[in-house]
Amino acid sequence: MRVVLQRVSEASVTIEKTIVANINQGLVILLGIESDDTQDDVSWLATKVSRLRIFSDENGLMNKSVKDVNGDIILVSQFTLFASTKKGNRPGFTRSAKPVIAIPLYESFIKQLESDLEKSIQTGEFGADMKIALVNDGPVTITIDSKNKE
Repeated sequence: MRVVLQRVSEASVTIEKTIVANINQGLVILLGIESDDTQDDVSWLATKVSRLRIFSDENGLMNKSVKDVNGDIILVSQFTLFASTKKGNRPGFTRSAKPVIAIPLYESFIKQLESDLEKSIQTGEFGADMKIALVNDGPVTITIDSKNKE
């Protein structure tokens, strides 16, 4: 399981010209799920994301988590995070989990984050063509992979 998270001052997700998610301060998380991911990956990664101290404290140091600042989250499933570009110029997606595996893990990740943060998070729509708008705050962009724990 892999995430790209961005600290944002505002963000939204639009599907077919309708805004389906909209936040101010918080995180936009792009979540990639690969075929061999399990509930252990969900648990480890959701905990890591919810506790990651990437928001500024009163001294301007990154010492606060999204929960500490009462920030919001938009979570978007993104199978392209496991693209392989080794051969040719068209990426392959064989490592990306099929929906039968990915959807339950995606839904579990949502529930785990909501439990950890004690609030609802917003999402895109699994498999939809989405337009994501955001203002990256910092900029701060971090990738985390559950397999290598970094």
